[in-house]
Amino acid sequence: MSESSCLKNHFLIALPSLQDPNFSRSVTYICEHTDDGAMGLTINRPSPLGLDDILQHMEIERTEQTPDELPVFIGGPVQEDRGFLLHSPPTRWKSTLVVTDELAVTTSQDILQAIARGEGPEEVLVALGYAGWGPGQLEHELQQDSWLVAPASKEILFHTPVEQRWEAAAALAGVDLNLITSTAGHA
Repeated sequence: MSESSCLKNHFLIALPSLQDPNFSRSVTYICEHTDDGAMGLTINRPSPLGLDDILQHMEIERTEQTPDELPVFIGGPVQEDRGFLLHSPPTRWKSTLVVTDELAVTTSQDILQAIARGEGPEEVLVALGYAGWGPGQLEHELQQDSWLVAPASKEILFHTPVEQRWEAAAALAGVDLNLITSTAGHA
């Protein structure tokens, strides 16, 4: 796969025509993209859970330094019982995939313990599950015009209100989603 066709560190923005309930109006951050497939985390689908629920489930004690409640996102339909933490800076924990010089994904419990002690990453997004594509599957979906692609933005990942992420990510690609209909027109 050429560097230019790799979508690592990009957003996949679902176009209005994408009706799959797992991805309708979603923004997915692509963490890895190779000839073997792609992996990403959906960043705009809050789950009913929060960080406190995860810490309690993992039997990690909350401290005075534990940050105020962090939302937990539905990262995708694969391994929905597994936690993924997208964070900056890309400090290495026991199980970390460094995505860029500024971002990494960690799946090990040590990062949650550090967050509970107030020693976690400056910016963090917690997700359960991930979105995955087999070899060539994402490329096929892109040819079907299911997705819009834009370079990722830490501002959108960590600081944009959840309900604004879909339109904000599309704006990075110069697209106003309100001007796109969800059905094909016939002349």
